[in-house]
Formats: sequence, structure tokens, C-alpha cells
Amino acid sequence: MAINQDTYFDTLPVGYPGMVANGETSNRISRTCEDAGGIAFGKAVFRGAADHGCTATPTAGKLLGISIAHEALGLLAGSTPDVYPQFSTPAIMELGVIWVTASASVVQGDQAYVTSAGAITNVSTSNVILPGWFFDTTGASGDLVKLARR
Repeated sequence: MAINQDTYFDTLPVGYPGMVANGETSNRISRTCEDAGGIAFGKAVFRGAADHGCTATPTAGKLLGISIAHEALGLLAGSTPDVYPQFSTPAIMELGVIWVTASASVVQGDQAYVTSAGAITNVSTSNVILPGWFFDTTGASGDLVKLARR
């Protein structure tokens, strides 16, 4: 027998990593995921080694954009929720506003960078710049924030 949801939050979350934040003009592309561990939603995506491939491994000058969440992926048998599996086709936002998780305290207008572990931050030291991407909201480490490229 089906189980009905009977517990609800008092307030709904404003978003989740990889969720398109608003209706501003955006540009979206797709590529083939090369990473064995897949690419999580709301992460920086870079050109891969293969033609039309992509990876979450930060590489200066190779940024494609930010991975967009796909609601149905977690429903597939054997899939990890909120991750594009290897050989799947991630949707990538090249231009627009998207929700991400900040890995440091950020202020709106801060330039965005990505660490070697794939965390999105405003710290430039030893990190790869995300050219044209800036934090659009203020938040603490671990908070959902908007990241924008206009």
C-alpha cells in the first residue's frame, strides 16, 4: 500500500544546489560526463579529454559552466541522487543565475573560484577562477547562495 507524506516543514527551502534560480536570460549546453564518480548538481564543470566530454576536475581556462539539477536522475535504479553518472549527459549553465553551496563566507559581488575538491568559494589562493561568475547573494560557509554570470 502506498504511504502518504504526513510530515511537512514549516518553511520550504529557497532552492537546492543546481536549481536554476530565476527566469533571467540563460544559456544551457550539454556534454558527456567523463568522471567515474559522476558530477554533482551545482558544481563547476570543465572541458574533458574526449571530444564533447566534461569533468568536474578544475582546469584553468577550461570552464564550461555550472551543472544544472535534473529531478529525475535520483529515481533511476542504481543511481546516486543529485549526481550525473559517468557517460550521462549533464545540463550545464553557461550564462544565468543558479543556486550553489558556498564553501566559505561570501558577499554578493564576490568573484567565484573553485577548489581542487570542487567546492565553490570566493578565495583566490590556490583555486581556479570561474571567469565571469560572481556571487549574487551573501551567505556563510555551507549556505545556499546564488551564483550569476550575466
